Amino acid sequence: MTYKETLIGENFLPEKIKGRITNYHIGIKSQQSKECLIEFKTIASVGTLVGQKVVWMNGKSRFPGKIVGLHGRNGMVKVRFARPVPGQAIGTDVEIIR
Repeated sequence: MTYKETLIGENFLPEKIKGRITNYHIGIKSQQSKECLIEFKTIASVGTLVGQKVVWMNGKSRFPGKIVGLHGRNGMVKVRFARPVPGQAIGTDVEIIR
């Protein structure tokens, strides 16, 4: 293993976990730019990540957020950011901070 392993809940997770912002949380007539859907491909059970804090970095700007729940069954989670993230964030990486 290249990363130092840390015990969270029942699963061992690497110290640096990165996910990808796939889209905003959208409804029929509204779009929530404070809430994004994030996909983690390297984690088998993303349920252990609920409650963790994430950050999206854009140069000097930091957009902190928190994982608030699961979305579907394919490794997606819903993250609520402190302030709305711009559209250029879609498709970029976020990192879990500890």
